[in-house]
Amino acid sequence: MKRLALWIAFIGISGYGVGQALALENDALPEQPREVMIGISDAYIPTGLNSQSDAYVVVSGIFPNGCYRWSRAEVDHSSTAQLHQIQSFALVKPGMCLMVLVPFTKQITLGQMTQGTHTLRFLSGDGTYLEKHIEIE
Repeated sequence: MKRLALWIAFIGISGYGVGQALALENDALPEQPREVMIGISDAYIPTGLNSQSDAYVVVSGIFPNGCYRWSRAEVDHSSTAQLHQIQSFALVKPGMCLMVLVPFTKQITLGQMTQGTHTLRFLSGDGTYLEKHIEIE
């Protein structure tokens, strides 16, 4: 009878150890960050840009918490020759975050543009946008 009790205790402890190892293995696979479209607060448009070089702008904004990190920007030149739509993206990591507003500033390269006045439309994820104009000499 004593052997049976020891055998049951051994099986229980072994099963617990296997369960803990599986739980640790699942915890070792962290959730991947997801990418979200973000809005910008302002854009600095430099002067003196010409059609022979790449145009650029410097955008700034505020992330809602510490889990956000700048990812990339997409520039869509296909709407019209003078309208350029820009979407900005951030990576958001899951988990506990520092709940403070985090300012950011990034340079976005627009590429070569033709001479004239161009409209830059910075799209937000909520359907709103910020519009600025850039003069290319």
